[in-house]
Amino acid sequence: MPANPAVKLCDVTAGYERNILFAGLSLEIGTGRFTGIVGPTACGKTTLLKVMLGVHPVIAGSIRLHDAPAGRLRPNAVGYVPQLGGTDGHFPVTVEEVITMGLYTNGRIWPWLSKKERGRIQAIAHRLGILDCLRHPVGNLSGGQRQRAFLARALINNPKLLILDEPTSGVDIRTQHEILHLLNDINAEGITIVLTTHDLNAVASHLPWVICFNRGVVAQGRPNEIFTNEILTRTYGGDIVIVKHQGHLLIANSTPLNFADDNKW
Repeated sequence: MPANPAVKLCDVTAGYERNILFAGLSLEIGTGRFTGIVGPTACGKTTLLKVMLGVHPVIAGSIRLHDAPAGRLRPNAVGYVPQLGGTDGHFPVTVEEVITMGLYTNGRIWPWLSKKERGRIQAIAHRLGILDCLRHPVGNLSGGQRQRAFLARALINNPKLLILDEPTSGVDIRTQHEILHLLNDINAEGITIVLTTHDLNAVASHLPWVICFNRGVVAQGRPNEIFTNEILTRTYGGDIVIVKHQGHLLIANSTPLNFADDNKW
């Protein structure tokens, strides 16, 4: 692990009122790493991301991002993409306006875009395949296009750390793969990426590092090393079937698991 990890939690305890979701949690995520966090509904994944972002108070412990206290890091050093289910698709705003919102994290107060900023918006929209959608209401987009719009908003200030909550939920399999390939390209540029997901097979296929989480870290490592029946059963509490074929993993549960939206946590 690098001397100055991108994310460092030391003895963190967090939760809601009397419901403690995790206690004494210590975790490091290396700079430049592409990490997926998996676990069952209501296990604390979304709360963990909120703690990293500094938007959910902790009961005890400390959080540092790039060796600075989370609350003191410049706002545009971290990009965040929320769950699609947590956004209002009917809000009357265009794709260009969504992306522009990302510029206001750097303290600017001037409401009009400069020529340079418009060029930056168009460049990132082109890269993410939504250039033709800039003037479209965000509510008229497909799930994949809307996810790209929020990703563009998160990337507009060139953050060092990108945090995403369920970025592949609510989209078809082809779009899932496109988003994960895109994130892999972004990670290759040196941006640290942390995301949560319920899709174990996508993680096994695309992500180099994974954290199995259930109110604490069950295990972490490369998917082909830690996606075992024992570890996944400890994580999800159900019997997991794992098939390995020609270096690929196929994961399924032999008993139904509730993978409902855990945004409330």
